[in-house]
Amino acid sequence: MPKHSETRVVPHTPEQMYSLVADIARYPEFLPWCVGARIVQQTEQRIVADLLIGFKVFRERFRSTVDLDPVAHTIDVAYVDGPMRYLENHWRFNEHAEGCEVDFRVDFEFRSLLLRKAIEPLFHEAVRRMVAAFEERAEALDS
Repeated sequence: MPKHSETRVVPHTPEQMYSLVADIARYPEFLPWCVGARIVQQTEQRIVADLLIGFKVFRERFRSTVDLDPVAHTIDVAYVDGPMRYLENHWRFNEHAEGCEVDFRVDFEFRSLLLRKAIEPLFHEAVRRMVAAFEERAEALDS
């Protein structure tokens, strides 16, 4: 139901941004509303991870598979289990004269009408804050 896409240029390399987004275990350190992360399985090309998201009175766990392509600098996330009907999210990190062009897309829908009513009005702002959190994290790691 809610869809969001965003492209922004950041002063970091595609490799830096790719590594940052692929490091799912560290998400609770900087990502808004992410209160826990557990890696269930991991190979060079795929991670199966559980994220625990907390927002106001809601606390939900969901599992996803994360397909990694370090050569193409792409990360594709597919929903496995949790409170959603579906979730897809795609990251692309492209060379740019000023660093890296980050292309982010997400599309999902909660099963629960209550969760939909609580989250959807805030969805686009929440996603912008999450994308900005990755950029801020990259800045902090460069310092």
